[in-house]
Parts: sequence; structure tokens; C-alpha cells
Amino acid sequence: MTFEEKKETVEELKNKFREHNFFYILDSSELSVAEVNKLRSMCYEKGIHFQVAKNTLVQKAFNSFDDEHFHNLSKVLQGPTSLMFSEVSNLPAKVVKEFRKEHDKPVIKAACIENDVYVGDENLEQLSALKSKEELIGEIISLLQSPTKNVISALQSSGHKLSGIIKTLSERSENQGE
Repeated sequence: MTFEEKKETVEELKNKFREHNFFYILDSSELSVAEVNKLRSMCYEKGIHFQVAKNTLVQKAFNSFDDEHFHNLSKVLQGPTSLMFSEVSNLPAKVVKEFRKEHDKPVIKAACIENDVYVGDENLEQLSALKSKEELIGEIISLLQSPTKNVISALQSSGHKLSGIIKTLSERSENQGE
């Protein structure tokens, strides 16, 4: 890789780190080319950008930021490194979890979710259980609608009962008048 290519790669990585609030750093060593391609394909289907990167170039991209969490991530940059960039916090963890049903790798070295850093593969379950922004909004809307639905249901139910009572009373009075 030439100096210019390295410089371009660092700029590309900086842009990706800046644009994505959610990224994962993985160890995908020991995976065959076919397995890496399968993982790439799974990522592509889910809208996740997957890329293999050199640690020195990732480190240079990290160094360009003043954020503390980038400096904390530097310690995981050992051995082969792959990166996953996503718009949804839990999606890369779900893909890794699904892929690992058949393979031992990739292993999560670290994940950056907003400004929180999760270091280590033991966080896979926790990361895959995170709710996405859309899921949280859906739950909040559902919770807010629930009391309204209950009131409307009660009013409709009472309305049917009330109309039935009025109808029965009116029929009685008509029958009594005869």
C-alpha cells in the first residue's frame, strides 16, 4: 500500500467514525476467504458496512479525534482487525451472533455505541439485546396509546350497554302502554 493509499484509507476511516454512532471492532482471523465473504454478504443484506483494516491506520484515524472513547479503543487494536459500521446499534451484534451459530469467529474486540464503549466478546449478548432507536420509539408510542385505547374501549363498551338499557326501557314502556 502506497503512502497516498494509506492517507486515503485513514481519511475514509475518519469519515466513517465521524458519520456512524455505532461501530464494532472485530477479530475475524482464522476465517477463510469464503467465510469472510459470507459475513460480508450478511452485513451487506442488513445495511452494515464491513471492512478489514490495518491497526496502524485505524489508530491514526482514532488519534485525529479528541474524544476519550477513541483513545480507550486503541488498546484493542492488536492482531487482525475488521470493522462494522451501522446505523442501528444492535444490528452488528445480531449478525455476529447469527454467523457464530456455524463459526467460532468473529470475536468482538470492542463496540462503540454512541459514546459508550464495550470492550470484549462477553458483551455480545448485551449488545444484541440493545433496543434500536426505532424499537424504543415504538414502545413509547405503544405505552402512550395504551391508556387512551383503554378509555375508548370502556366508553364504547359502556355506550353499547347504555344504548341496550335505553332500548329495553323504551320497549317496556311501549309494552306497558298497550
